[in-house]
Amino acid sequence: MSEELLLTSTVPRTLETKNKILGLELSDVLVLLLNLSVQNLIFGSTSMKIPMVFGTSIGIGLILFIFKRGKPDQFLQHYFEHLISPTVTSANASDSKYRRFTNGGAL
Repeated sequence: MSEELLLTSTVPRTLETKNKILGLELSDVLVLLLNLSVQNLIFGSTSMKIPMVFGTSIGIGLILFIFKRGKPDQFLQHYFEHLISPTVTSANASDSKYRRFTNGGAL
């Protein structure tokens, strides 16, 4: 019997890797940059520029980094959606917006 070789191909090992910058997700970096720009707009010409602009951004970055350690991706987005969503949801509630189709689907 001839020995048949298994056909193989190289596959990148990081297909499922999420984009992160300094351990933060891109949405978190966007929040930090938004904070940095707003604080710079408000406190840019005052003597409190350094502590307010850079201090708050570093503080928020550290809080996000420590708080999100070990949490799944998009944790904060899902957490805030959970806080905003209604408290009680029912799987068997009647739909008040439901209307029957008439005339073959025309309303």
